Amino acid sequence: MLQVTNLRVAYGPVEVVHDLSLSIEAGGVLAILGANGAGKTSCVEAIAGLLPVAQGKVIFNGADIAGRPASDIVRKGLALVPQLRELFPNFGVEETLEAAMGAAVDRQSLTIEEIFDYFPVLAERRKQLAGSLSGGEQQMLTIGRALITNPKVMLLDEPSAGLAVGIVRGLIDIIKRIQASGVGVLLVEQNLEIAQAVADTCLVLATGRTVWEGPMSEAIHMEEIREAYFA
Repeated sequence: MLQVTNLRVAYGPVEVVHDLSLSIEAGGVLAILGANGAGKTSCVEAIAGLLPVAQGKVIFNGADIAGRPASDIVRKGLALVPQLRELFPNFGVEETLEAAMGAAVDRQSLTIEEIFDYFPVLAERRKQLAGSLSGGEQQMLTIGRALITNPKVMLLDEPSAGLAVGIVRGLIDIIKRIQASGVGVLLVEQNLEIAQAVADTCLVLATGRTVWEGPMSEAIHMEEIREAYFA
């Protein structure tokens, strides 16, 4: 579904991701772990077309999308849930979802009611402005905005950031449900509870380099994990 080979990402002369390779199958969840500044967000933003790819291939559904505009990439079925949410504060919940439906040009989008089935609280807030929602509700809307495009792969960048414990537990259930529908998920996280609960495999990044990769069930016992987070 998604295969990244020898990806390099740079800001001018400074290379922030070095020769990263990964793959995700339909319904699989791969977690990218690492401390702040490890290159996790740069990796997903390059895959999603928001940052230029200095080198490497990003094969999605059989085509190399490296260097393609972000708008083309989302139309092909790869959706990003950005860390900063990036909602329009003066758009209502329903308006936000309606605007996102247009990205599903080559396939049938999900309906707004299907998104409300994932997030019942959004149905109660359907006319409320996005900027007036709580942090947890904004995160639900951000995920719903990506999900309504009916993606084949979703990139979730730190979805638990700033959320209360109860909201995080609900987020785990949502990611599992998305996975069960056959969508591949690339999860960037610092919250090991979420990564453990949903991911099959993981990569650990430190200063833009892969320092360990393997089954998530083994990751929590690896010295490389502790070094990547706390060194």
